[in-house]
Amino acid sequence: MGLSRKLLGENEREILHMRTHPKQLVLPMVLLVLVLVVMIVALASLRDQQAWLRWAVVAVALVAILVLVPLRVLRWLTTTYTVTDRRIITRSGLVNRVGHDLPLVRINDVSYDRSLVDRLLGCGTLCLTTAADDPVILHDVPDAERVHVVITELLFGATRGERPAADVRDDG
Repeated sequence: MGLSRKLLGENEREILHMRTHPKQLVLPMVLLVLVLVVMIVALASLRDQQAWLRWAVVAVALVAILVLVPLRVLRWLTTTYTVTDRRIITRSGLVNRVGHDLPLVRINDVSYDRSLVDRLLGCGTLCLTTAADDPVILHDVPDAERVHVVITELLFGATRGERPAADVRDDG
């Protein structure tokens, strides 16, 4: 599922549409397991205690799970990067949506950074530099090197007045 067609300009084509890398979901899953383990250990140590105390432990664990896990998963689900033949579009936010559109013609430089962990997981950070002093940084981009190449090809095509030949999509 890509960006809604109504959000694209006339004759604008979507080239890539992606979410941040699923590594963003590791911490919520670790927190889920950790809270469940702590709850089980607490319940085991409180088995001879009053019932209200055991129910209090379960309630605290459920509140922790409901606060920590869904918010982070929803944040991952609602953060997208879209590359079209005219611009880079970022969208994020649960209640308050935040969007940024960067026209390709404004981009002077595209670079990427991949730590060892990023290389093992197949993601990275893209830095899109414009004439302004404030670069646009896209964190945890899946297959950052390929996205870097696609954006670079779009930029070279944009400077020659051409459009890219292939339509590449990643809905992950």
